[in-house]
Amino acid sequence: MLDIKQIMEIIPQRAPFLMIDIVEELTPGKTCTAYKNVCINEPHFEGHFPKNPIMPGVLIVESLAQTGAMAILSKEENKGKNALFAGIDKMRFKKQVVPGDTLKLEVSIIKQKGTIGIGEAIASVNGTVVAKGELTFAIV
Repeated sequence: MLDIKQIMEIIPQRAPFLMIDIVEELTPGKTCTAYKNVCINEPHFEGHFPKNPIMPGVLIVESLAQTGAMAILSKEENKGKNALFAGIDKMRFKKQVVPGDTLKLEVSIIKQKGTIGIGEAIASVNGTVVAKGELTFAIV
């Protein structure tokens, strides 16, 4: 398990844009399983949507991307670098995510050639898939 301090040693994101709270499992360069506790006091819920707060899909994707960044940036040769979005493919949203939910975020690196790679990404709540797709990243 990695706590928030250890997470911030690997990826550069900081509040209010750090989207993962804890890492349960990490295999450098291969996989990462992380969690995000979805809280009502997050600023996007003020307008998305009043009286019906739903986590924006782009923020679910960002949470998955940061989980994938944990996997790739934890490799010794990538320490101190950044992983940027290069593409999103086959992303599907299956269920709404609301305050009180805990997102389980799982990313497996399925391809990498040089500084470009692809991660298979799955977000779930209580065992139900809420989003799934592929994320392409570039290490810079």
